[in-house]
Amino acid sequence: MNRKNLPLLLMLIAGAVTCIITYIEKYTMAEKLVALFVVFLIFYVLGSVLKWTLDFFEQQNEARLREEGEVIEKESENSEDAGQESGQE
Repeated sequence: MNRKNLPLLLMLIAGAVTCIITYIEKYTMAEKLVALFVVFLIFYVLGSVLKWTLDFFEQQNEARLREEGEVIEKESENSEDAGQESGQE
């Protein structure tokens, strides 16, 4: 899954909401810019943390699946070896 743009999308959506709210509340231009900058920073950091967390969980799941695949392969090899040994005796 492509999560590369997740922080940017989250930041831009929050910025758009901030622009609408500050316009409705009739903030001054300086107040609007400060609020927008703060929201951009906060939501970019939150989006980055969310992306890192999702990537971390995905890596754990992939590692677990690889380990399960190795266990299944080893079990099938062991059962094939046991079947061949019993057939030879």
